[in-house]
Amino acid sequence: MDYIKAFAVGGIICVIGQILISLTNMTPARILVMFVTGGVILTALGIYEPIVEFGGAGATVPLTGFGYSLAQGVFKAVDEHGLLGIFIGGVTATAAGIAATIFFGYLVSIIFQPKVKK
Repeated sequence: MDYIKAFAVGGIICVIGQILISLTNMTPARILVMFVTGGVILTALGIYEPIVEFGGAGATVPLTGFGYSLAQGVFKAVDEHGLLGIFIGGVTATAAGIAATIFFGYLVSIIFQPKVKK
């Protein structure tokens, strides 16, 4: 049942993204930023936590989940370090994902020849 819940929640998030791509003039980059920001805002309002508890990886793997991780890191760091936690919490909580993205992006750029869009 956990797999079905994750598939449903992740699928709904992807459907929202596809609707935004198909029906608006927003660029994919703006939609991605909106998803991350939306994850942060929904977490701050206490709305995203129940979605994560229900959908598991279906809610934490998409970009809204990255925003969720950023916000959770900030909340934890503010509790530990006070106001300084606002600046260090998000990066600390997502450092592994950021490092993996940079490493694998670099690795792929070495293996494959990038092409310029015409």
